[in-house]
Amino acid sequence: MDPVIYYWIVFIGLFITVFIIDLYVTDHRKGTLSVKTSLKWTALWISIALLFGVSLYFFFPQNPGSLGHTGPVMMTKFIAGYLTEYSLSVDNLFVFIMIFSMMAVSQKNQPRLLKLGILISIVLRILFILVGMELVEKFHWIIYIFGVILVWTAYKMAFTKEDDQVDPTKNILYKGASKLFPVDPDKDPHKFFNKINGKWHITSIFLVLLVIGSTDVLFAVDSIPAIIGVIKEGASNILTPEEENFIAITSNVFAVMGLISLFFALKGIIGLFRFLKHGVSFILLFIGAKMLLSAIPTVQGFFSNHSWVSLVVIISTLTISILLSMLISEKKEIDQLKDEVDDLKENILK
Repeated sequence: MDPVIYYWIVFIGLFITVFIIDLYVTDHRKGTLSVKTSLKWTALWISIALLFGVSLYFFFPQNPGSLGHTGPVMMTKFIAGYLTEYSLSVDNLFVFIMIFSMMAVSQKNQPRLLKLGILISIVLRILFILVGMELVEKFHWIIYIFGVILVWTAYKMAFTKEDDQVDPTKNILYKGASKLFPVDPDKDPHKFFNKINGKWHITSIFLVLLVIGSTDVLFAVDSIPAIIGVIKEGASNILTPEEENFIAITSNVFAVMGLISLFFALKGIIGLFRFLKHGVSFILLFIGAKMLLSAIPTVQGFFSNHSWVSLVVIISTLTISILLSMLISEKKEIDQLKDEVDDLKENILK
């Protein structure tokens, strides 16, 4: 049997297991999941994804007799794609946190909305990947359009404040639904729809779900060119279309597995990721530029023979962005420290 089929079976089994455990861990606890526990579960899911990627090295053909060493290329592409999509998923979670805060979603409703948001994200990404990969296969010039999209996304991500990116009340689905249907005045509902005086009303958490769903669409539009840029460039003469689709889908879905646990961790350690947005924007810029420059034979040849370069750039960028977040204090903390120093000087002079 084709190794890809075996791996599809393993992947589906892992996905179902991880998702059920993640739901159970976040649902069957008294109180909110602690940051420490969330980080432990998150580390476990990341380890499983990376081990899955490393295993590709050993279980796919290694002989260079035909087109090349399939296993090493698949491992490198999977890990690079996974890290890129995971970093984008983390940025997606930041947006979810902002939406929940701005729309005053209660703690009890957040996990349920988060689960639905993740499921919507998985479905959208798989659909977009299949369409995108097929388009690139038939019309290679589309890869340059994807490159432009990534460069623009990188610019927008780097120079747009997050507060400006998310305004639920300006969301087209939010405005449309709230105008078409009466809204339940209950600020903390449990259902998406309520019947009041014999008439059905949509609730505030239904509006939140619409905002999250539309946000998932935007992130899918950004993430699909990124994964195609990682998978397609330099591997078209080594990997089959089935292998490329396998890596694109599995790395993307692995990137959103375990995000429920990560959500609770991020709420407690959000300061460690203040510069992640800039790191992700640089990664998108790098991938976009690589796609645009692939028209130059020298560049195309370099990345074909050195697929590990992209992985090194991605890992280095993410590491540096997290280290900078840990080492550089926020501006408000610096201002507070300056005020304390000024007060101390005044007391000494007195």
